[in-house]
Amino acid sequence: MKPSHRLRLKKMLAHGFLLVALALVVLPFLMVLVTSLRKGNFPPNSLWLNPDQWSLEHWKYVLNIPYSEIVNPSTPPLHWLWNSVIVSALSSAGIILLSSTAAYAFARMRFKFRGHILQSLLILQMFPAVLALTAYYTILDSVGRHVEWLGLNTLPGLISIYLAGVSTNIWMIKGYFDTIPASMEESARIDGASPFQTFVRILLPVSAPIFAVVFILSFIYTMSEYPVASAVLGTPKTWTLAVGASSLLREHEKLWGHFAALAVLSGVPITVMFLLCQRFVIGGLTSGGIKE
Repeated sequence: MKPSHRLRLKKMLAHGFLLVALALVVLPFLMVLVTSLRKGNFPPNSLWLNPDQWSLEHWKYVLNIPYSEIVNPSTPPLHWLWNSVIVSALSSAGIILLSSTAAYAFARMRFKFRGHILQSLLILQMFPAVLALTAYYTILDSVGRHVEWLGLNTLPGLISIYLAGVSTNIWMIKGYFDTIPASMEESARIDGASPFQTFVRILLPVSAPIFAVVFILSFIYTMSEYPVASAVLGTPKTWTLAVGASSLLREHEKLWGHFAALAVLSGVPITVMFLLCQRFVIGGLTSGGIKE
């Protein structure tokens, strides 16, 4: 086979693979979008609707707009969305605060049992949070008897559970800190900067890309997390979007249209966060490596 033919074949295979991968991502989303615009509550099964099948009733339900004799829910889905945004934003910000300071200590300081603690954090990543649901429930139940706003069925209680899962992010940020030359901080110390000033004014600005990645990943996880939220939150007023959406798929009544509209709506905050954080990620990738 001629080299030109071989190159053309490789390009065709590469483009074919990309088209298949794109179809696997786009087609399910289109099916969900079409379901949210289809009259009635039917499961996703097509990519095309007849003119008489189009309807905005599911989006009116999601946006709490009256559309029929059916009484809208006392707790509108937009309230679930707002709860999810609050929980995800505060949890992600808290995760960055805790994991960045801990990662700095592990990356730049030397203390007793440092290696053992790092290994323990690595081992903790092997166990999903679902295994600790009973412990989470018991702890929040006990705390709620003394501090009501931090117990079961509260958003601060759920946020405190999410903040406990920082071990993965500590390792990720520590690995990024290890790639930053220590000479930058040494120069700042020579100029009279304290360790805290060095951390805030030297290390943090350079590490904006990894913080953006951790924030986005944490935000996506907490927006879509269901097992822990369903165990902690017990009333519709405190439900997050994932818990509220699952309530639409009851055993005897599956409201697929409402569920599809909520699923599409849940992607809006995630898309906004991507647009807000992408400049930090792109800026870090295009600025080049740090040279000593």
